[in-house]
Amino acid sequence: MAKKITIKEIARESGYSIGTVSRTLNQMPGVSEEARETIMQIVRKYNFELNTNAKFLKQRNRSGIMILVRGNNNMLFADLLEKMQMLITEKGYDPLIYYISEDQDEVEETLKFCRIRSPMGIMFLGSTREHFRKNFQKITIPCVLVTNSAMGLPFNNLSSVTTNDSAAAQFAVEYLFSLGHEHIGIIGGSLSDSQAAKSRYQGAQYAFYNRQIPFNFEKQYVENYFTIEGGYQAMKELLAKMLEITAVFAMSDVSALGAIRAIADSGKRVPEDIAVVGFDGLKITQFTIPRLTTIRQNTDELARRSVEVLCKTIEELCPPVYEEISFSFAKGESTAPVEGYLVKEIITEETMLDMDETVKTTVNTQSSKTDQCPEKNSEKAEMKTEECFA
Repeated sequence: MAKKITIKEIARESGYSIGTVSRTLNQMPGVSEEARETIMQIVRKYNFELNTNAKFLKQRNRSGIMILVRGNNNMLFADLLEKMQMLITEKGYDPLIYYISEDQDEVEETLKFCRIRSPMGIMFLGSTREHFRKNFQKITIPCVLVTNSAMGLPFNNLSSVTTNDSAAAQFAVEYLFSLGHEHIGIIGGSLSDSQAAKSRYQGAQYAFYNRQIPFNFEKQYVENYFTIEGGYQAMKELLAKMLEITAVFAMSDVSALGAIRAIADSGKRVPEDIAVVGFDGLKITQFTIPRLTTIRQNTDELARRSVEVLCKTIEELCPPVYEEISFSFAKGESTAPVEGYLVKEIITEETMLDMDETVKTTVNTQSSKTDQCPEKNSEKAEMKTEECFA
């Protein structure tokens, strides 16, 4: 009969700390390959099985930070998640990862999770504001929305670190206009369920409004999941109902890649016949043919500030912080001027300096398809940031 062994005894025999053994058994980052292999040899030697009840009890000691991820096919979230796990571990906390489908209510699922485990704080990757308005008051620990804004939500324990989606989307569409494109289709997410989709749609609408170019929602907007397959199907639909299309703005890079495949399958070329702009700045887009022109989110900074904001709030009970991380523009090979168009202006990265203010002050008369964005009080947000992080 095999000898029963504890985590403490595994640590003693392996020569590594209990924390290193625990991270290895829970398949967490922050463990070298040499340490992992040494520990697993001992685990196999004694046929050790992790006691999940003990695991839960340890997590109930409130050393964990929960990361709730909405959807399991989001490449941007995967990049952010990897970075956040490492940062959380470096801060001395245990990352607790919990996936839900894109159709589930993230607040309700969090409440269920907290009945089993007692995290010290929660980070939301993917969120819908309506879910927070309805049930978030039941959650009392510090939380951070990552990539979505909590500005305007009346909760003192809810911060956010995000890209200015409206400004970034406006920039993307303005860039296409500067190349002579006026027949622009948009591939996006659900405007009722996705805050990111709503904000990016509204930013795109600002661009159309500023140019006084009408936008036919039924004809020019196709809703789908932010996936390659979703982008492919959405582009096929756009090609069928918008014969004059010369450009498309896809609200995610993976949707853009699917759209490019659909354009090629239709016998058209990118960018000669149809220009494509994406959103996210995924590394894979640097290696596609053609290289994708895209809005690049700063995932290093998004991850770093999100973890810092949450840990600081946990440790010092700071008021909520609403931060916006700057985006950049990556000009690839998927955009070109309309044939015969004499380019008079090119939207550059310098233009982005004024784009945020334009988004805040422009009145969009065509925004009936979306909720009005809450007024942004940048001065107040900056003041709170200084209070917590000076």
